[in-house]
Amino acid sequence: MQIVFEKPKALSDTPTHYCPGCTHGIIHRLVAEVLDELDITGETIGIAPVGCAVIHFNYFECDVAQAAHGRAPAVATGLKRVNPDNIVFSYQGDGDLAAIGTNETIHAAARGENITVIFVNNAIYGMTGGQMAPTTLPGQITQTSPYGRDTKTAGFPLRMCELLATLDGTAYAERVAVDSVKNVLKAKKAIKKAFQYQIDGKGFSIVEILSSCPTNWGLEPVKALEWLRQNMIPYYPLGVFKDKEVSR
Repeated sequence: MQIVFEKPKALSDTPTHYCPGCTHGIIHRLVAEVLDELDITGETIGIAPVGCAVIHFNYFECDVAQAAHGRAPAVATGLKRVNPDNIVFSYQGDGDLAAIGTNETIHAAARGENITVIFVNNAIYGMTGGQMAPTTLPGQITQTSPYGRDTKTAGFPLRMCELLATLDGTAYAERVAVDSVKNVLKAKKAIKKAFQYQIDGKGFSIVEILSSCPTNWGLEPVKALEWLRQNMIPYYPLGVFKDKEVSR
């Protein structure tokens, strides 16, 4: 019998710790499929963040290093410089990458570090209880913004792809989503391109992935995906914001 669908070899058999309806699992699979297709699992080093994906070393069959909160790009930089033949990627949430890790993210991109960043944006702090994040939308209710995010006091959300696209060291920056089959397929294509750019030595690549958080949004999984489409995508438009190869 011909096999038409199976678990990626780069993905372990570990039972998930993520909440029901969380789209981290989809993103993990996409990364694993890309590692398989590019045949780079054995030479890849992942960087685990602090946040919902803190134990992502349980899910991937590649080597994984644990970084302190927000320091994944710095750890990735060190590993890549010491081991330039390895493929190094960080996997980070919005709190890890765009709050405590903003400095590391921006300067890794500015230096053009040849690493790949997978940025999961669910507009909230997931693991620690649903506080307002740097990506929380204006008016969005969270545990620390019970009346909705007030831009007069909390400022505006960070659009990281747009910000990083302005830096000369950024080779590739794209925002995708995993709310539908069509968008999941586009997300995989973007992730694969980001890894390929690292293989080709083109510099810093980031794929921002709009993701749902049913638990902290207080929504059922299907409703959470609808909320993402209706609220996140208009504020965080999908698309390529920087591609050095295309712009030449």
